[in-house]
Amino acid sequence: MSGHSKWHSIRHKKAIVDAKRGKIFNKLIREITTAARIGGGDPESNPRLRLAIQKAKSVNMPADNIERAIKKGTGEIEGVNYEEHIYEGYGPAGTAIMVLSLTDNKNRTTSELRSIFSKNGGNLGENGCVAWMFSKKGVILVSKDTISEEELFTIVADAGAEDMKSDEKTYEIIIEPENFDTVKKELEKNNIKIESAEITMLPQNYVKIEDEKIAKQMAKLLMALEEHDDVQQVYTNADIPEEAFEE
Repeated sequence: MSGHSKWHSIRHKKAIVDAKRGKIFNKLIREITTAARIGGGDPESNPRLRLAIQKAKSVNMPADNIERAIKKGTGEIEGVNYEEHIYEGYGPAGTAIMVLSLTDNKNRTTSELRSIFSKNGGNLGENGCVAWMFSKKGVILVSKDTISEEELFTIVADAGAEDMKSDEKTYEIIIEPENFDTVKKELEKNNIKIESAEITMLPQNYVKIEDEKIAKQMAKLLMALEEHDDVQQVYTNADIPEEAFEE
C-alpha cells in the first residue's frame, strides 16, 4: 500500500478520536465557512462545500453549527475571514511535505509552522519547492469487508476511477478531481460504505523510511503539524511503517 494510504489511514483514525473530543469541529467549521465564501452557500452547486458538509455530518457535527458556518461564509452573519495558504517544506531523510492552512493571521501561522518543522528534524521551504512532486487527486477508502475487489473495481472503473490499490483492510480508489463526485455517488448508489473520501495531493513517488528512529521523527513531525489549529491537511511522500505513529 502506498505511503499516502498509511498516512491517510492514520489521519482518518485520528479524525475519529478528535471527533469524540469535538476537536475536529473547529477545523471543519473553517473549511465550511471558506468553501461558502469562495463558492457560495448552495452545496448542490459548490462541490467543495458539499464535501465539507459531508465530512462534518460524518463526525456528527450538529446541523446548527453547519448552517451557522455557511452563513458566516456567505456574509449573512458576521464571522472571521480565513485565508487559505499552502506551505511547503522538508522532513527527515529529505521527505517532501505540503501543509494546507486556513488562518486569519498568516504571519503567526508561518512562524509557528516554521518552529514545528525545525523542532522535528525538518525545515520550511519556499513556495514551489516540493509542489511539483504532488498531483491533485480524489481518494476514497472502502473497507475490504464490504465488497470483493473484482466487484468494486468494475463499479469504480465504469464510473471513471483512475486506479485502485489495496492493503490488508482497505481498498484505495484514486480518481481525477472532476470524476470524484461521480464515483462517490456510484458507490453510494450501490450501498457501499465509504470509510473516507477527500480531494488530496498524492505524491508521484514515495520515499521509503526504514530506519526506526527517523520514521518516528517523521511521524512526530506529521502529527505536530496536524495538531496545529490553523492546519487543515498535511500531505507527504514519506512511506513509513504505521507502527511509527503508535507512540
